Amino acid sequence: MSIIFPSSEWLNGLESKLNADEKYAHIARKWEGDIFIIIEPEGNLKKQITFYLNLWHGSCRMVDYNPKPEKYPDPIFTLHSNYNHFTAILTGKLDPMTAMMTNKLKVRGNLGYMMRNVPTVLDFVRCAREVTDVIL
Repeated sequence: MSIIFPSSEWLNGLESKLNADEKYAHIARKWEGDIFIIIEPEGNLKKQITFYLNLWHGSCRMVDYNPKPEKYPDPIFTLHSNYNHFTAILTGKLDPMTAMMTNKLKVRGNLGYMMRNVPTVLDFVRCAREVTDVIL
């Protein structure tokens, strides 16, 4: 069975990957913070989808698929982009740091903290890419 992005199965697969990946656990061992991801419709995606991930010291404590923003009102980071930019990142056609710097991926939160943790960000993306079998 293929895991299609974006779906609840994909998000659960990412949670499992993050919790089983020793490299991620080591690189992200100092990361403290949750992330709210907003994927705007474009191309094949016809409605907005949101993901919530609670990341803490190299593990993923929980995920939530399509929660209302008010359920997690103060995430450390909110990532916001359209479907095509997210899929370009997941397929390796768009570098995540370039996406942030060119505002293709909008980031709300402490950018200094994120920049000090670039290896964690990049390894998170590596894990997400490894989970992605099929793009919707």
